[in-house]
Amino acid sequence: MSRPLGMPMCGGTGDVMQATPELQSICDEVKPHAEEKAGKKFDVFKAHSYKTQVVAGTNYFVKVHVGGDDYVHLRIFKPLPHTGQNAEMHSLQVNKAHLDVLEYF
Repeated sequence: MSRPLGMPMCGGTGDVMQATPELQSICDEVKPHAEEKAGKKFDVFKAHSYKTQVVAGTNYFVKVHVGGDDYVHLRIFKPLPHTGQNAEMHSLQVNKAHLDVLEYF
């Protein structure tokens, strides 16, 4: 049985997809935390693409354009809706470029 395109296998990550307005909203939520962890302010913070991993909620692995030729990769956990909790950034990778592959981290 095959899975629909873009749908992750349980525990695995799905295919890379283009960012959506909903994903940009999630990234906007965690931007202050990303800036704190990176030790600098980002004038640009535009979600470019992402993968998801279904767990007890969703892990988002996001490539974010932060100006010029610079990108960062974020790992964001969004709990299930009934928990009432907000999205939370778990990890940040800096010094990324447009062509860097978005991978699990």
